[in-house]
Amino acid sequence: MVDIIRSVKGTRDFYPENMAVRRWMFDKIRTVSTQFGYQEYEGPCLEFIDLYAAKSGEELVKEQAFVFSSPGDDLLTLRPELTPTLARMVAQQQYELAFPLRWWSIGPFWRYEKPQRGRTREFYQWNIDLVGTESVAADAEIVAVAATFFKEVGLSAGQVRIFVNNRRLMDQAFSQLEIEKDLRPAVFRVVDKLDKLSEKEWRTFAEDSGLTGIQVDGLSELLKNDALWRESEELVEFFALIKTLGVEDYVEYNPKVIRGLDYYTGTVFEAFEIGAQSRAILGGGRYDNLVADVGGNALPGVGFAMGDVVIELVLRDAGVIPAGLGDQPQVIMTVFDVETLPASMRLAAEIRAAGMRVVVYPDVDKLGKQFKFADKLGIPVAIVVGPDELTQGKVTVKDLKNREQITVEKESLIEQIKKFLPSPM
Repeated sequence: MVDIIRSVKGTRDFYPENMAVRRWMFDKIRTVSTQFGYQEYEGPCLEFIDLYAAKSGEELVKEQAFVFSSPGDDLLTLRPELTPTLARMVAQQQYELAFPLRWWSIGPFWRYEKPQRGRTREFYQWNIDLVGTESVAADAEIVAVAATFFKEVGLSAGQVRIFVNNRRLMDQAFSQLEIEKDLRPAVFRVVDKLDKLSEKEWRTFAEDSGLTGIQVDGLSELLKNDALWRESEELVEFFALIKTLGVEDYVEYNPKVIRGLDYYTGTVFEAFEIGAQSRAILGGGRYDNLVADVGGNALPGVGFAMGDVVIELVLRDAGVIPAGLGDQPQVIMTVFDVETLPASMRLAAEIRAAGMRVVVYPDVDKLGKQFKFADKLGIPVAIVVGPDELTQGKVTVKDLKNREQITVEKESLIEQIKKFLPSPM
């Protein structure tokens, strides 16, 4: 037997049942995004690596980006994220756009990761951003979008939680610890690593980043202070607005949330699954300087990104993905013989015109074999038009689940099919 060519490591095949779940998730994303007034956009899958080099951190560029040279010797990359593309697009047309703008997108991205459960090299990602306002209300709205999505897909506040912090608040706290300003970016990364390393590894990482032992001790105590948010006017206003938006059950303060990317400047947040897995689902924050970094005039913005791989695992584990998703055929039009084939094709067209999904069996074969084919695809209704039915102007409708059938006048066919179809969920 010839070996089947394998798929590329870290990629996924979407068979129809997988595609149905993906489409359901994406439809929920579209529904929530547009309910809040966001418009869909998209950028190219190829960008110059320079777009990310100064915007996304060295780890993303040097270790995770798929980089290659073009014939003109320009270094290109398959996009590892979308926020820098958003900033570039806004900068290019910022005098024509109406601000604040609300944009969302979902598309493919690539990162050179070690493939494992919940992590692939090719993935889809939801990006949603509000650009052109410094209002804390924008931060609250973006977080409310995430919480509303969790509600929409059936995840409760006991299953997922959005943890929030503020970089400006942490900057003030770092000043009290006498941490120099040029060390702040490194310290943000130290905080981001807290729950990803053992205590000993974390202390070593912190000291290697330039902190003294006393500063590491102070930082450790700081990250246990769950009431620190009360010292930030922004966060006090933020949590008041979150309550007004009715999603306070999903949102709480966490001083350990800081986000590793360099371009965040204010509010930052991450959503986690609550429980044994404790998986990170999405993350985002405020990035007031990003548009200026790519050549435009400074514009404030806030947004988040969510990959499809982890959220699907969370949804599956929670058992909230509905059964019966997808666009599987509802009716199979059997073919009795060569002479009745044209009549079967015409009847199939009439059923489609009534809004139903119909397949015509492609070969003249035994009806039993055609019924087995329908069972394998989960098609609930079969139509038989034999010589006798043609002569009498009738059609036989078979309920393949309950093994019932009835012969009706052609004029009653659509009504009878609807009786045999499963009720919509």
